[in-house]
Amino acid sequence: MDIRNIPLIKNIESDNFFLLAGPCAIENEEMAFRIAERLVEITDSLKIPFVFKGSFKKANRSRIDSFTGIGDENALKILEKVGKEFKVPTVTDIHESSDAAMAAAYVDVLQIPAFLVRQTDLVVAAAETGKTVNLKKGQFMSPESMKHAVQKVLDCNNKNVMVTDRGTMFGYQDMIVDYRGIPTMQQFATTVLDITHSLQQPNQASGVTGGRPDLIETVAKAGIAVGVDGIFIETHFDPANAKSDGANMLHLDYFEDLMKKLVAIRQTIRQF
Repeated sequence: MDIRNIPLIKNIESDNFFLLAGPCAIENEEMAFRIAERLVEITDSLKIPFVFKGSFKKANRSRIDSFTGIGDENALKILEKVGKEFKVPTVTDIHESSDAAMAAAYVDVLQIPAFLVRQTDLVVAAAETGKTVNLKKGQFMSPESMKHAVQKVLDCNNKNVMVTDRGTMFGYQDMIVDYRGIPTMQQFATTVLDITHSLQQPNQASGVTGGRPDLIETVAKAGIAVGVDGIFIETHFDPANAKSDGANMLHLDYFEDLMKKLVAIRQTIRQF
C-alpha cells in the first residue's frame, strides 16, 4: 500500500516511518483536541506522516463495568472534527460488520482489532467501504498467516491495506514481539508495529490489563532498526487516569523525545 493513498497524509516525501498515534479511546472533545494538537506539532516539525488514532467505542473489555465509550456517533463526530481541524487523517477500530459503513462516514482508516482479524464478514465489510484497512495481527496468529487476511481485502478490489503487529501471547499474562515477523509481513502489505499494545500484560486477576510502559522506547527503537514501515503508539497527557489502557500508554510529555530518537535511527539506517 502506498501511504499517499490515505487522504490528507502529509510529509510523505520525508522518507520517514509513518505514525498512527492518539488516545486509546475518545473520552471527550477537549482531551482529543489537546492530544491531537501536540502530536501534530511534533510530527510536523519532524516531518513524520501522521494519522490520528482514537477508538469510538471499546467493545473488548475484561469487565462489564469497564469504560466502553461516550456514544458511537458522539465519538465519531469528534474524530471527524479532529481530522478537519488539524487536516490529518484519522483511524478508528470497528468490531461488527454494521460498524464499517457508519465509521467510514467519519474517518479515513478502518482498523480491525487483533481478536477479530479472522472474522471474514467484518474484514470484507471494512474493505467494501473503500477506506484503507488496518489489520491487527492476532496475538494467536503467525506472521505468515496474515497473508490470508490481507488477501480478503484485496479480493474486495481494495488495495489500500496494511497489517499491524501487536505482539504475540507469551504465557497467560504477557506479550512478546517477534521481530522476524516484520519482514515476513512486509511481503504481503505495508507493515506497522504497535508499540504500546505489544507491552500489555493481559488477563490480570483484577480484570484490568497491565503493561510495561518503561519498555516503550526499547521496543520502538528495535522496530525502527528492523525497518518497519510505520509505528502505532497510544498516548495520553494523564495515563494514570485514562479510561482505557492507561497502564501501557506513553505519557504525552515524553512523545517528542522518543520521536526524535526514532527519526535519528531511521535516518542512520537509510544511509546504508
